[in-house]
Amino acid sequence: MEFARFMAGPIGRLVRVVVGLALLAWGWTLASTIGWVVMVVGAVAFLSGALNLCLIAPLFGAPFLGKDVK
Repeated sequence: MEFARFMAGPIGRLVRVVVGLALLAWGWTLASTIGWVVMVVGAVAFLSGALNLCLIAPLFGAPFLGKDVK
C-alpha cells in the first residue's frame, strides 16, 4: 500500500510522466518494431501519470485510481 501512496503522490506521478516521455523519445529513435513496443510502454506510463492511474496497484490490494489511495 505504501508503494501505491508513493505512486499516487506528486513525485510518483512526475516520475511516471518523465519516464513515459523518455521512453516515447527513445522508442522514436529506434524506428523498428522494438521502438513501437517501447513507445507503447512509454505512452502507458505517461498517461497513467498524467491521469493519476496506477495500473499495478490492484495487484497490491490498492485502488486503481490515485485519488482513492489518499
